[in-house]
Amino acid sequence: PPAFVVVRNTQSKKKTELCQELSLQARDLRFQHSTSLTARNNCIIIRMASLKAILTPQSLMVLDFRGLGLERWLVLELAPQLASQTNSLPFEFRALEAILQHKVNTLQVQLNDVEPVILDTLESLVDPKILSADRSKLHVLLQNSKSLSELETDIKVFKDSLLKILDEDEIIEELCLTKWTDPRVFEESSLGIDQAEEMELLLENYYMQAEEMGNKARELKELIDDSENVIFINLDSHRNVMMRLNLQLTMGTFSLSLFGLIGVAFGMNLTTAFEDDPRAFWLVTGFMFLGSGLIWRRLLSFLGRHLQPSVPPLVIQTHTHIHSLPCSFWFEKFQRADGSFPVCVTDPSSLEEKYERNQMKTTSAL
Repeated sequence: PPAFVVVRNTQSKKKTELCQELSLQARDLRFQHSTSLTARNNCIIIRMASLKAILTPQSLMVLDFRGLGLERWLVLELAPQLASQTNSLPFEFRALEAILQHKVNTLQVQLNDVEPVILDTLESLVDPKILSADRSKLHVLLQNSKSLSELETDIKVFKDSLLKILDEDEIIEELCLTKWTDPRVFEESSLGIDQAEEMELLLENYYMQAEEMGNKARELKELIDDSENVIFINLDSHRNVMMRLNLQLTMGTFSLSLFGLIGVAFGMNLTTAFEDDPRAFWLVTGFMFLGSGLIWRRLLSFLGRHLQPSVPPLVIQTHTHIHSLPCSFWFEKFQRADGSFPVCVTDPSSLEEKYERNQMKTTSAL
């Protein structure tokens, strides 16, 4: 069996040389930013965002790994997984599992970085005691919401790429490279499981992990939307309080201005006998404040009557054991001598007739 070691190659190869060495077409090495696993001529071409690799039954070539933060993963994580002697699976299984695990770990780290920041920001924004939303926190929430949307898209693309493979048994068979080069390698292993089934279990495992991360990201998005509604409700509530206070102050100012005309009348250059009375000032001032207070109270009562919420809708009570029917029904509770019970009717006019008969029976019973 081949021995797997980590080799650092500082040389570069042209695409044509690589295609001739691996018997691939030039179009097979056009790595886009999409996520995909493609089997070509006993090779697996892997596209995982910035990770581009070509997997063969004996080697794993990672292309353009410099400057992408992949060197540490290649040396510290990938090498021990490929050189593990406890795993009796073929080489492509171990290499593919290591790459999928790296992709899942990368997505999980991004989710773990975004989640606590979003939760802390939402907790501070939905506080009902806050009169106005902090712009800096809203900016932080906006940035993390965009990051969460991008992460949710990456998770969805990763899931779709795995699901596309799981839906096609032929693609799963093509990914089992050792099965086509040396079928005895897997047959002589201690597991004794078909390679296609093992590959399907491997892909399903990481698909389920991606599904869990997608659900968590979706829950965070829904939490952001719900918190946004709560923030708007809190702001509207505080705005209504301020508008009501402004209206009350306006009514108070109107009341004082109305009865302040009496003081204006006494300020005219006209002499009256009433001004000679020493009690006139206190009488006029008291009358002004008393009248203003009465008018203000009347305006407040008028405001309270016309700003009361409308009558809440009637909650119809039904019996829990009534079976669901395909048509619409009206339910009404009638009071009889032997107790109350729900009656199901299909015609609103018959409801009035039954109600009148019920009233007549109740009257005769009394």
